[in-house]
Amino acid sequence: MSERPFYQPGASSVEGLPLALQMFHNHPLVMLKPHWHAQVEVNFIVRGSVHYRMAEHEIALSAGEMCLFWGGLPHQMDDLSGDAIYAGAHLPLVHFFRLHLPADVRHRLMTGATLVTNATDQSDDDNFKRWNDYARSGDPAKAEHAVNELLLRLERVRFDPYRLVPGTASGHGAGSAFDQQSSRNVGRMCDFIAENFLYDIDCVNIASAADIHPKYAMSLFKKSTGMTLNEYVNLLRLSYAQALLMHEGANVLKVAMDSGFGSLSAFNKSFRKLAGMSPSDFRRAGAAR
Repeated sequence: MSERPFYQPGASSVEGLPLALQMFHNHPLVMLKPHWHAQVEVNFIVRGSVHYRMAEHEIALSAGEMCLFWGGLPHQMDDLSGDAIYAGAHLPLVHFFRLHLPADVRHRLMTGATLVTNATDQSDDDNFKRWNDYARSGDPAKAEHAVNELLLRLERVRFDPYRLVPGTASGHGAGSAFDQQSSRNVGRMCDFIAENFLYDIDCVNIASAADIHPKYAMSLFKKSTGMTLNEYVNLLRLSYAQALLMHEGANVLKVAMDSGFGSLSAFNKSFRKLAGMSPSDFRRAGAAR
């Protein structure tokens, strides 16, 4: 196990760039500890098998299965077969809220459930390869095309059998109608927060970006994501902070300030609540590897 490659938070820009759509098609790496990021994650298992520890459940997936989950809760790929290959994407929330998923599914995902389907075929492997190439091409038109195709593929899940873990009835997507205006408002708020989370912002600033009343903004965001506006801002800051903490010689106080927290005590409290350990312990655990 000591010779086995592993994933280290901060080794990529997943944690630190919440606006960035990132796609992949490669051999996964074992994570030696949980990480979190402010994107919805899509994983398609091309070959072999993987095992995940999510915030409140575990799940094993094998070739041909695809899953979708909210990356804002700590999660960890803690085991995988030697031949494992997976593909997928990290979707910023603004893209996630473009999805025409049943409202109950969207809510379950945002509050910690994992959606799993085995209704896939060879075209999925081919498509994920192409989307990965397009996303990395440097051509904005190709990147946008990849996003649009991926979102359509994910929307197709509602027409096929799927399951939500932890347990719920498998089905074809019951739920209330998708409110496009609400989605646009949430998207505007997410865009503003992602661009400004390192600064001192509040619900008034965020609501103004969507041209809605602050009380309505708070209610809509909570209903749509399961989080308060403040919790989401803190999540982005904590995602950014975990990447900074993995840098050699990282100073916890400087990381707190650079991540947008007004004080070390506020940083320590928020970090411990999410990660289950202090920032110092998180940094030491990474340095020990």
